[in-house]
Amino acid sequence: MRAGYPRKPCSPRSCWLRPGESSKHDGSPHRPWPWADTHPVARIEQARLGISQVVLAGDSGRPLAFGPGWAESSARPGSGAGTIIISGHRDTHFAWLRDLRSGEAVTLETLQGPRDYVVVHREVVDSRTHRIATHDEGGKLLLVTCWPFDATAARGPLRHVTTLLPVDAGFNPAARATR
Repeated sequence: MRAGYPRKPCSPRSCWLRPGESSKHDGSPHRPWPWADTHPVARIEQARLGISQVVLAGDSGRPLAFGPGWAESSARPGSGAGTIIISGHRDTHFAWLRDLRSGEAVTLETLQGPRDYVVVHREVVDSRTHRIATHDEGGKLLLVTCWPFDATAARGPLRHVTTLLPVDAGFNPAARATR
């Protein structure tokens, strides 16, 4: 341990899992260590790809260094209304989006319980000219990462956006899938 920096009280994986479990008991956010500037808000899972990740509050550089982050300007995961936006780095936590197919299910688990979504659209947009609407109705889930997945330079303007709709939205996923 370096002088002046307190040691984290747990391993990185257990630090994130423990506060999420504590939140289930009392409904309030728990930071993994006292000086953390984020906390778990959900868990995202995709069965075929073996994905199970903690989603953190915030989508700035600090939370994204640890895992996918919820854009706090969008609907809160589990709120049941509006568009939820979760971002992650293309070369680490959201590299699996490359292999996610239209029509496949993703589960987002929050304090309100699990909710299944299905992929209905995938597109690449230019962040310099395209703005993602954060207050749309309909309960969409958007997973956003940089594009292309194999880029050698960081901070490019292109974003890969995967749109998912709740399975209970009363639609035929196969009929709605576009790419």
